[in-house]
Amino acid sequence: MKIGDNKKEKSGETPFKLPPPNSKNTPEKLLYPIAETLEKNGIKMLPDRTLVQAGAYLKIDPKIREKENKKAKNYFGNVNLGAVKTVSKFVGVVCRDHEYVDGDRVRIYLNGNIVAQNLFLTAGFQGVNVDLKEGINTLVFEALNQGASGPNTAQVDVYDEKGNLVHQNIWNLSTGAKATMVLVRE
Repeated sequence: MKIGDNKKEKSGETPFKLPPPNSKNTPEKLLYPIAETLEKNGIKMLPDRTLVQAGAYLKIDPKIREKENKKAKNYFGNVNLGAVKTVSKFVGVVCRDHEYVDGDRVRIYLNGNIVAQNLFLTAGFQGVNVDLKEGINTLVFEALNQGASGPNTAQVDVYDEKGNLVHQNIWNLSTGAKATMVLVRE
């Protein structure tokens, strides 16, 4: 039917031609029937009993962590992070994992006292404010572990009471090793 044609269609007819229900294009008579295509290409719709669990052929050494720890202790011992002079009554000490975020944890001491028992290092900075006594203050970071991929890696930033960055450093430590920084309050 053309646009603008005033002829009326016969009842039951539509401008679209649909194939009759028993046409040769029904699913049973397709050029590539579904059942044959699945079988020919080896596609199975049910689970196969020959499938194996992922990693079934992987050989795991149960002592791999011990070997890594022994190797790491040879290379990543204690570290001196330097000394900083300040007139601030306190400083903000923040750390983050500067490589892979793999579960590294540290303990922070100030003058032999624990100020952060178990600080979990993430990609974002987190830390503590520590009050400084007059003279020499020793800040120690102890690596509690090496995370999933050793060594314990961290970036540490120290800010004075005005928010100015006064020191920045990184470390690579084995489990139990320490990074030491001296803060001198004038």
